[in-house]
Amino acid sequence: MPSPKNFWKLLIGICLVFLATFCIDYSPASASDRTFLNVSLDFINEYKLPKQKFENTPVGGLSCLAYDRIDDIFYAVSDDRSEFAPARFYALKLKFSPQKEQPNLENVEVIGMDFLKDKTGNTYPNGEVDPEGIALTGDRTVLISSEGVTSNGIAPFIDEFDLVSGKWLRSLPIPPRYFRSPEKNDDARTEPKTQEPQGVKESLGFEALTVIRDSIGDPYRVFAIIENALAQDTQPDTQQPSESRFLHYLVGNIAPLIVAEHLYPVEAMTPPVNQIGVNKLVAIDRGGHFLTLERSNGTAGFNAKIWQIATGSATDTSSIKSFRVSPNVRAIRKKLVLDLSTLGIKLDNLEGMAIGPRLADGSQSLILVSDDNFSENQFTQFLLFRLSRN
Repeated sequence: MPSPKNFWKLLIGICLVFLATFCIDYSPASASDRTFLNVSLDFINEYKLPKQKFENTPVGGLSCLAYDRIDDIFYAVSDDRSEFAPARFYALKLKFSPQKEQPNLENVEVIGMDFLKDKTGNTYPNGEVDPEGIALTGDRTVLISSEGVTSNGIAPFIDEFDLVSGKWLRSLPIPPRYFRSPEKNDDARTEPKTQEPQGVKESLGFEALTVIRDSIGDPYRVFAIIENALAQDTQPDTQQPSESRFLHYLVGNIAPLIVAEHLYPVEAMTPPVNQIGVNKLVAIDRGGHFLTLERSNGTAGFNAKIWQIATGSATDTSSIKSFRVSPNVRAIRKKLVLDLSTLGIKLDNLEGMAIGPRLADGSQSLILVSDDNFSENQFTQFLLFRLSRN
């Protein structure tokens, strides 16, 4: 095992490499743009999970999906704020057809559940957590992101938990600009003065989360995106792309560190859309290419789009407190892969996405899952796609 001194040299070396290669313009991608990989998605089928309980908990609110390739198990976090049952995540077994001609998703079975434990070893009280993202580290641990509950002064987090027991292990650092600004009193005899608003907004914190790891024992990279702009980054014109933030971490057996941060442009809210955000992030190579899932809602119902993003030429925004006063920032670049409204099926509240196993025809699978909000009027929807790189 390397000494701490040598380990830090390794970390710094890796950071410099990634700052050079991850170091992107609001301009749209052209058909011949070599910034992007040649990626396509083909829809295979839909599966609806029946309403059910597992170990006395309602199975619902599935907000993110991660795949354990070794054990062939999917994990999904419920975004229950400990209202219907303590905050938790589930283990799922997905069954695919062995028929090469039609390798459908045939069944989804809930096979396990773990409650998340806070730093005291207890389950989270009602209203003190909003779990939204999940990613496997490869160390039999899981990263969970929480949007926080800003209305109650509960901060967002990205924390590591034991995969089997749900025990809290450690936290990843989050820059102060992601936290709500406190109110200040300059004089006790005057009314409270409030700073310029900052930090994640209610229900718009960390959802998209993914891990890239080369081998067990090596440091690994964590990537996270907040669902929409921080309060201090919010632009007055809602019909322009909003400016979210993308964080890149390096995590090893010493304290996790932030390598870089970039501006992620979330698609503009054009009528009939009145709500939009980035909900999931999946790495498709080790060179800064990812798929993101952006879910929208409005008077026409739910929709979602899958984008390919490239981080290679984006400005490092780690020192920028507000994008409103920093107009010359090169954003992460995006290219539309699939508008799910073209599938011709009713879409629910799609929030989770994971690259799964190889299908019977040898193709790579991609699975989406919806959050039913524990509503009788919604459903937990799984969508299976064939992911191709030409």
